[in-house]
Amino acid sequence: MKAVVLTPRGPFSLAASLRFLEGFTPAPYRQGHDGVLRLAFVSDDGQGTVTAAVRQEAQTEGPGAGAVHGDIVFHPAPGTGAEASSGGDRGQSAAASVARILSLDVDGSGFAALAAADPVVAGLMEEFPGLRPVCFNSPYEAAAWAVIGHRVRMSHAAAVKTLIAQRHGQRVEVAGQELFAFPAPHVLRTVTSFPGLTEVKIQRLHAIADAAEAGLLDAAALRALPAQEALAALQELPGIGPFSAELILIRGAGHPDLFPCDEPRLHAAMAAAYGLEGAAAGVPHLVRVAERWKPYRSLVALLLRAHADPRISRRGPGIRASR
Repeated sequence: MKAVVLTPRGPFSLAASLRFLEGFTPAPYRQGHDGVLRLAFVSDDGQGTVTAAVRQEAQTEGPGAGAVHGDIVFHPAPGTGAEASSGGDRGQSAAASVARILSLDVDGSGFAALAAADPVVAGLMEEFPGLRPVCFNSPYEAAAWAVIGHRVRMSHAAAVKTLIAQRHGQRVEVAGQELFAFPAPHVLRTVTSFPGLTEVKIQRLHAIADAAEAGLLDAAALRALPAQEALAALQELPGIGPFSAELILIRGAGHPDLFPCDEPRLHAAMAAAYGLEGAAAGVPHLVRVAERWKPYRSLVALLLRAHADPRISRRGPGIRASR
């Protein structure tokens, strides 16, 4: 086991992350209310599953947030010959993944300053104190979700994704509870039929698996590219359009500062929050409004989504439309 400590830069609440995940359809979190976030995801080398039990210290005095502790374990997949070690490069990679999943690899120390210039953002911060984007376990898993969820109800897609993990992923135990990781790319490529998936979707999932093994879905590499270049590269994958590409880059790779231009529900929530109508509620104007959120456009967009979703638990009074 590898014990890691992540020190949040700026506001962060693991409890807020857990409340968000409880209402998150692609992976609704139902693991109790003990304050522990349990994660299970395929290792970068595909040789096993990484698990993490994440806790946060209670904040005592002063600014900032309590330290975040993660107990990370590597579970070798049967038949791979990999050793059960969480040290070295594998441990560092796993710790980096946990930080990315919780957006703790982003310096949020300047986020609170946005409230002074934007009352809508101030209201969102009050409504969801300490909430940061909670990402998919990897861009690979985000891309697989995009394919599975195309043109079907999210609840149906979530059930299919869960069943794939249970039938083809690795079973692990995390802090006393059973989890199933989404299958590694080389395992996903062996799935030739599955309930709820069309032949076309299975072919696209195989292409996603190939892309992951080729390094095309590496989080750090995607974030290192100019955003529009990364989005264009993602859209070269079968079944990945503009909406899905933004999902993969923002919620898979954890890009902190990208305004989604292909998400109508977000745009509607934003227009309502800012009291915008007509042309002012169009994407070009919303993009200009979002400029004031830099360098945290992804974070504010997440808060707006949470504000518009009645399934997401909140702690503050909410925002009032700006007129």
